[in-house]
Amino acid sequence: MSKLSRRLLLILGLFGACLFAPTVQGDDQKTMRIYIGTGGEKSKGIYTSVLDLATGRLSPAKLAASAKRPGFLAVHPTDPTLIYAVGEVTDSSGKPTGGVSSFERDLATGQLTFLNAESSGGAGPCHVNVDATGKHVLVANYGGGSIASLPILEGGRLGPATSVIQHTGSSVNPQRQKEPHAHSINLDKANRFVFAADLGLDQVLVYRFDSSSGKLSPNEPPFAKVTPGAGPRHFAFHPGGKFAYVINEIGNTVTTFQFDAAKGVLTPIQEIGTLPEGFQGISHTAEVVVHPTGKFLYGSNRGSDTIAVFAIDAGTGQLKAVSHHPTGGKTPRNFVVDPTGRWLLAENQASDTIVVFGIELESGRLKETGQSIDVPTPTCIRFVR
Repeated sequence: MSKLSRRLLLILGLFGACLFAPTVQGDDQKTMRIYIGTGGEKSKGIYTSVLDLATGRLSPAKLAASAKRPGFLAVHPTDPTLIYAVGEVTDSSGKPTGGVSSFERDLATGQLTFLNAESSGGAGPCHVNVDATGKHVLVANYGGGSIASLPILEGGRLGPATSVIQHTGSSVNPQRQKEPHAHSINLDKANRFVFAADLGLDQVLVYRFDSSSGKLSPNEPPFAKVTPGAGPRHFAFHPGGKFAYVINEIGNTVTTFQFDAAKGVLTPIQEIGTLPEGFQGISHTAEVVVHPTGKFLYGSNRGSDTIAVFAIDAGTGQLKAVSHHPTGGKTPRNFVVDPTGRWLLAENQASDTIVVFGIELESGRLKETGQSIDVPTPTCIRFVR
């Protein structure tokens, strides 16, 4: 693509950003587009739909790009035309391996065009993010127990990894924690630190991040611990920046941390269960999301098939259980809250649906809308501007 064409596309992108910017009080925004990562044999790639912000209605999902198990997605923070996905790619010998792919979005139709793919630096990539400068993609490899940083080149294509860090060690659960399993990768608001929740180590590893080079180096201290056997999975910051939360897959808990933004240090201050009282079956948590207001936290339970709702204490960051709401399907692996804070979209991976719930802004509780769409094996939702 020529530089002129790229410039024109970015101008259109800024126009699209206005069309799909998060709604604030008094805004007349009506819709937001979503992209849906999928996995499993029924998956054909990345799907797209449009959310009506007034009613919570989703348009029928359409295939936006063919891809091999594009489980998790990340949207470029400043260029609305670029989307990145983890998944399976083919190496130089023709064998399948872990990779990250780049796609360019057509602002008019929502369709995605494949740009290129690079190795993720390990097997089984499961989570991806883009740093705030828009210069680097970061990826967590569950199967390989590693993390990596890849540069974003001119035009949105990816270059080979500039940093690959292999985690080492184990923890107390012999079935799940014999080796490292990096399960998510996140950055702080200042773009100075990277946080990798590793299920196999019972640690949230912390790295200093050089946004110029993309290089990662261990922080001091290099990690925060959770309860042995808890199995940290996904991680979320409070919008105020003083607190952070990790949802623990094996232990069915959420750990609350105080966060020292200057030093990148996480200090655990609370652990609370996610399951409904009296639940006796097998269940494992998946996703954790803080409401845009900072008043509530939500966590998904795969097994009890519920969303746990917590109130957040504004002073201490600690959680208090509010309710548990059925997701209307099986295995809610991922869910999101839209930027207006009015809708929660739950992905039921095992029943091939995305179900929309309203959010009561006073209590944080969920309410039924009757809105849902069919998507094969949904695993991730991302809003675009």
